[in-house]
Amino acid sequence: MENNLITLAIHTFEKAQILKTILESEGIEVYIHNVNQIQPVVSAGVRVRIKESDLPHALRIIEDMKWSEEPEKELEEMQKDKKVLIPVDFSDYSLSACEIGINHAAKIGAEVFLLHAYFSPFFPSAIPMADSLVYQAGESEMMINVKKKVDVDIAKLMKDVTVKIQNGELPNVKITPVLREGIPEEEIITYAKEIHPALIVMGTRGKSQKEADLIGSVAGEVIEISKTPVLVIPEKVPFNSIDNARNIAFATSFNQEDLVMFERFMDIFKGYNAHIHLFNISTSRDEWNEIRLTGVREYFKKQYPEINITHTVLDDGDLLLAVERFVREKNIDIIALSTYRRNLLARMFNPSIARKMLFHTDTPLLVMHR
Repeated sequence: MENNLITLAIHTFEKAQILKTILESEGIEVYIHNVNQIQPVVSAGVRVRIKESDLPHALRIIEDMKWSEEPEKELEEMQKDKKVLIPVDFSDYSLSACEIGINHAAKIGAEVFLLHAYFSPFFPSAIPMADSLVYQAGESEMMINVKKKVDVDIAKLMKDVTVKIQNGELPNVKITPVLREGIPEEEIITYAKEIHPALIVMGTRGKSQKEADLIGSVAGEVIEISKTPVLVIPEKVPFNSIDNARNIAFATSFNQEDLVMFERFMDIFKGYNAHIHLFNISTSRDEWNEIRLTGVREYFKKQYPEINITHTVLDDGDLLLAVERFVREKNIDIIALSTYRRNLLARMFNPSIARKMLFHTDTPLLVMHR
């Protein structure tokens, strides 16, 4: 069964060839069918076929691709240097995230970008015309002062990081400071689209303080929108490197796309010696949860025989309470789960499970978009 050929995608000849090249560069054997033998370059409906056993790996690669009108750019994109984006606001909790992000970047051979986005309020429609010149002068001075302050803050952060590197407290990686003017969550998303990081690492407040700031959380907005995996680090996290995370939990909804998400999850955590705990994110009374989780675990163990993988069926009842109990009993250091991208109204009136968990736990959370 594992060697049966299945159709992965149907494309034009040009895109099928590019997909074939990309998959083969990842060690996946690829076959293309339905090619016009006389004029192959004008073929349409070309089937890209692979072995069934290669499906999870192939799906993960396709998830990371963004087909465009110039598909040859996909090859260039995959060859770019790895990057880790770390948004900072100079608070204690963002500095903890900074250390974890730098340590992870060293682990995967990536460059670090420290991004600070600062916002300068400007409401010209509220200013009477007669006062516009006076306001412009005052606003210009305010803008200069804001810029001076963030220049000082980012310079201090870079100095502190450099000292830690020199003292051997942090690994020596390339770090680039970046300042952007604008709304923080928007600038983080925009900059991530520009540099295509492998991971965004950002800090957030502790549970008691986050609940009072549910709507305005920058981390909450970023995890809802970002296509890049986001690792959110709460304040007072007891470690400064993922190397110290001994138990990492992966949430599953028994969806086929979980195969793709687990591939992305393993890409992030490969090289770390952690115990992987699978758990379900549905606490309805379903006698099949144990059977399903056992099947998912066995499948992943077959794909990753070197990894210690176990599973836990959450207690019935309130999901967030069940997760907190599970985290406490299993000493979970990081929770990983996937979520869907949704429109603004859906985000406001029906928060995703990822956002709910962000505001109800003090455990680091990795969020990946399907």
